Amino acid sequence: MKTLGKVLTGIVVVLAVLLTAGWLALRRPEIPWPTLQAKYANAASRYMELPGGVKVHYRDQGKRDGPVIVLVHGFAASLHTWEPWVQRLGSDYRIITLDLPGFGLTSAPEGFTLPRSGFVDVVDQVTTKLGVTRFVLAGNSMGGGVAWNYALAHPEKLQGLVLVDAAGWPQQREDGRDGPFIFKVLRNPVGRFLIGDLDTTAMTRAGLRDAFAPTPDMVDDAMVARYVEMSRAPGHKDIILNLMGGFDPADAASKEKLSKIAVPTLVMHGDTDKLIPVAHAGLFGDAIPGATVIIYPKVGHVPMEQIADRSATDLDGWLKAKVWPAKPGP
Repeated sequence: MKTLGKVLTGIVVVLAVLLTAGWLALRRPEIPWPTLQAKYANAASRYMELPGGVKVHYRDQGKRDGPVIVLVHGFAASLHTWEPWVQRLGSDYRIITLDLPGFGLTSAPEGFTLPRSGFVDVVDQVTTKLGVTRFVLAGNSMGGGVAWNYALAHPEKLQGLVLVDAAGWPQQREDGRDGPFIFKVLRNPVGRFLIGDLDTTAMTRAGLRDAFAPTPDMVDDAMVARYVEMSRAPGHKDIILNLMGGFDPADAASKEKLSKIAVPTLVMHGDTDKLIPVAHAGLFGDAIPGATVIIYPKVGHVPMEQIADRSATDLDGWLKAKVWPAKPGP
């Protein structure tokens, strides 16, 4: 028995050494800001200093004197996810996109922490400094949650609200799934610690393929690299991990809350979304008075990328019918 015990102890020690070695081998350092900016900024990129040391990366594109649309990205994403809409709608609208703290090319000082509600403040600070007092706000996924919370906090500034596969309702799916594996890991404190410095390429690729289902082949190596490399920006890891661990169920959507939204609202959702159930689109539509709901068959979590032409056309038609209708002639 003593021999068996020694053998088992030896096996455990060896496994621990191998696991530790593997973990160390997969660790990846942060990527300096100049490197990321050289690769992912473009001629339209601008940076804005906000209180608390946050430096927001944003783009102000399209028709300078056109009606204003502000677009807010989802979790782990960046303003790049909106470029298909910018290209298709920029001739008629002024389009402002931004990276939230912890994502994209927006930087924050060491030790910076931000609650979910803080994203609403960032959107308000950016638009205020740009002199934009009235606009339509659109958000995808987590950005959709930011958008409807903004509508509640600043109703006087919004002309319309667009929720694209928006977050907000309790996330347990009717089919028993609760989202991609990476989100399960990030919700666990031990998982957040272990994954903090690891190479997340494989998990990121899997998560993106889920987001783009049923067209996962739209996810290419360049897209995966952008998500992975952006996540390794200085300080992003801590902000993201704190964000995942700090969700308060009291922040969830409810019919009582959303019934107070009085601006024209468009809800867009893919019916094969693996991250947020399509049933949630109906919940938003039922809760927000007068909301228009569009469900896209065989489309996943990011219609603005998967079906850019159709989703942009639908948004344009809705804006011109519900928000900025053409003035009758003389």
